[in-house]
Amino acid sequence: MRRRSLLAGAFAVLLAATACGGAEGEQASADGTTLRYAAVGAPAATTHDPHGRVGNESDYLRFAMLYDVLTVTDDNGAVQPRLAESWEPDGDDLTRWTVSLRDDAVFSDGDPVTADDVLFSLERIQGKGAENNGRLSAFDLEASSVTGENTVELVTHQPYAEVGGALASLTFVVPEGSDDITEPVIGSGPFQLEEYDDTTAVLNRHDGWWGDAPGYDTLRISALPDPGARADAVASGQADIAGSVAPASAQQHEEDDSVQVVTRPGGVNYPLVMDLGTEPFDDPGVREAVKLALDREQLVETVFLGYGEPGADLLNPQEPFAPQAEPIERDLDRARELLEEAGHGDGVELTLHATNSYPGMEETATLAAEQLSEAGIDVSIEVGPPDTYWAQVWNVEPFYLNSLGGNGFVDFGRMALLADGPINETSWEDPDWDADFTEALATADEDERHALLADLQQRVADDGGYVVWGTGDGIDLAAPGVSGLPTGPGFHRLFIEQVEAAG
Repeated sequence: MRRRSLLAGAFAVLLAATACGGAEGEQASADGTTLRYAAVGAPAATTHDPHGRVGNESDYLRFAMLYDVLTVTDDNGAVQPRLAESWEPDGDDLTRWTVSLRDDAVFSDGDPVTADDVLFSLERIQGKGAENNGRLSAFDLEASSVTGENTVELVTHQPYAEVGGALASLTFVVPEGSDDITEPVIGSGPFQLEEYDDTTAVLNRHDGWWGDAPGYDTLRISALPDPGARADAVASGQADIAGSVAPASAQQHEEDDSVQVVTRPGGVNYPLVMDLGTEPFDDPGVREAVKLALDREQLVETVFLGYGEPGADLLNPQEPFAPQAEPIERDLDRARELLEEAGHGDGVELTLHATNSYPGMEETATLAAEQLSEAGIDVSIEVGPPDTYWAQVWNVEPFYLNSLGGNGFVDFGRMALLADGPINETSWEDPDWDADFTEALATADEDERHALLADLQQRVADDGGYVVWGTGDGIDLAAPGVSGLPTGPGFHRLFIEQVEAAG
């Protein structure tokens, strides 16, 4: 395998051509079988372990193309088979599930993918729960077992009707025995790894993949932390796709026939996070005052430049069973009354932490602080570097900006809203809510279960610590001739094997 020196050179060429534009880009776009994707990623955070802590979108994209996953979500957020053909409960209590796997899946070395590989991978993911936010904490994998060459019986800790969703998108399957993944291991996905370094990975089509053949032969993923550089890479012809660019870049290219603007509705969500276990957010009146003091339409227009919708504090309004709720209207008078009732009639001082990992996060903090000041909430902003923000601020400070948009409400609730959830960043502790969440997941009837889940999401919106002021469109840029980019919610964006490359 050719590695670091060659690719370091390739990345330098990409940056140089991006700065200059012109002839280099035209020459590169003549390669019609290579799809070049400029993705969000910081080289310092690059990892090869798909089961541990993954901080780069570029790494998630690489893993989604190298490794099969059990299920995926579609354009509408519904769960669909992938490596798992079916998942059915054994009996009525919803604690034992038979997962049937495809019998034609093979790793890139030709070995078949077996139930042993799948159970090993799930156990490894669960063993790294401290790094991946307890992704599979719903399962009792010690009690689970392989029941056939292509069948696994999965046991859940409690009745769990949403097993298909729990197995979606990030259940990357590796060969049994792959204990130490400090270097890449083979996968059974639509592509196999050819070359890599910290900034670029080159993947070639895996002809043994069971699915429809990808629409291109080679995928080159470049990790670029700056959204402007990603947009410029497409505009200059050095990349075919730029993932998650700024709304300003979309506006710039709306009338430009040489660049396509592709939007993913509701793909961006930067909630203000308040820790209910810390003053003054332990007072419901203060939390409501913060929610009422924001001008959400102005935030959407300013931060997303209109590419989005004002929010009603729902964590996942794009979900098929999300409650229908109108955006929260600004009410400064009521916000001031609530603050006075909470003992902050003379105002309150807060520090809001933010970063610039994704386009618009820093702008959100600046405008939110201005709006909150009109209600008597004096906000100081501290902007942290992307490389350290998610380790030193996220789930540490009492008031900060998060970036959500991957997990569905059930998975997010299990990780972040149950009292003992591994990433309960808002200290949301409501025994009744926990009990009702358990009841919802034990409800076999889908319509009834979804109604219960909608109510649970609304209760968090009303009383919780997330201020979801709006959702913005995820925005990608693409070169002419590129088609089929995923536009569904959450991790649907990662599965790009059916994209057609420019020819």
